[in-house]
Amino acid sequence: MTNNQMNEMHQNPSYEWKLKILILTWEYPPNVVGGLSRHVYGLSVHLAQLGHAVHVVTAGNGSLPVYEKSNGVHIHRVTPLNTEDDDFLDWVAGLNLAMSYLAEKIAEEITFDIIHAHDWLVGASALTLTDILSIPLLTTIHATEYGRNNGIHTDMQRFINEKERQIISESDQIIVCSHYMREELLTNFYLTEEKIAIVPNGIEQVDVKEDLIEIYPFLKNRKYVFSVGRMVREKGFETMIEAAQIAKESGREIYFVIAGKGPMLERYRKLVSEQKLVHFVAFIGYVTDVERNALLMKSEIAVFPSLYEPFGIVALEAMILGKPTIVSETGGLKGIVNHLKTGLLMVPGDAQSLIKNIDFFLQNPNHAMEIGEKGRKIVTSLYGWKRIASQTVKVIEETLLNKQGNLNEISKK
Repeated sequence: MTNNQMNEMHQNPSYEWKLKILILTWEYPPNVVGGLSRHVYGLSVHLAQLGHAVHVVTAGNGSLPVYEKSNGVHIHRVTPLNTEDDDFLDWVAGLNLAMSYLAEKIAEEITFDIIHAHDWLVGASALTLTDILSIPLLTTIHATEYGRNNGIHTDMQRFINEKERQIISESDQIIVCSHYMREELLTNFYLTEEKIAIVPNGIEQVDVKEDLIEIYPFLKNRKYVFSVGRMVREKGFETMIEAAQIAKESGREIYFVIAGKGPMLERYRKLVSEQKLVHFVAFIGYVTDVERNALLMKSEIAVFPSLYEPFGIVALEAMILGKPTIVSETGGLKGIVNHLKTGLLMVPGDAQSLIKNIDFFLQNPNHAMEIGEKGRKIVTSLYGWKRIASQTVKVIEETLLNKQGNLNEISKK
């Protein structure tokens, strides 16, 4: 962006400059590991729809094209230099080397205005490129190692925490998805408030068409409570197993269906078997987005019992379908749900609290429907991707203006 364009932006609020944005992310659909890929996808597509040139550099998986343009987004995929390495940190290092090399080549043809990095996993390439290309670095922090583990306890956690600290410190601007994450960064990374902008995750309205019974015949004529997420401790699924035990002992007819993959999936399945809860809870493993939406739509209640959740996109996915939703009163979730108005809040890790909230919805079906509808309306109005993309553009423009202003001050000295 030239000085003249900067001046025009500053002097004329209605001025719209079409940005050239380089996005760095370790995952991007259809290569999906967690919620980060869906976030980057939604943001990238809607930035492109606003007329900006968006180039995403990400990891490939061997079967995807090295370049394609999809939904207006230029997608460049790399093969990590240590692609066969079992050590995750070595794999990440190889990914960053490959991303830096490719992005530098792309920048020989395109003059980017800004780099937008997503989490520490692409931090090395982001810092290298911002130095080589002499352009600002905007970083979105989706979660922190400290928050995921309630502290830093191991060498691996210390390494990741230091990488987070480095990219947070050297970025020109930081985006987080919630007030909770803002406070977490202010507390643990000693930033100034001006350096952090809050831009929530987004969600699209979905059209559910899938025939659930053909996929999961065991759910035919069965009412169930549904949850989905990565099978890791911080998602709180052990609380749902405890709630299933309470349901069994108290004679409640509550059936829990939990979808998702991750390192703790088999442990949870083993717990269900050992506690003889197979008639009360089912861990069904990985589901596609279409299957997830169908499972949500047919459920009585959606539950997200996370112990740590920077934002909680899964809650939006349930609420946009009008589902009565229960979430933990923690992290970004408590900022999404207004208790007894757009959903219910449970005590994190407390199975009795979860059962109490489930009972409330089941015993008050009309009230549950009203709460579900209010939740749908608030999600539709506040978390649409077009709105989120526009907010992100404003942050980018402010970052560019601040960077140029700082450079001008330096040049005067």
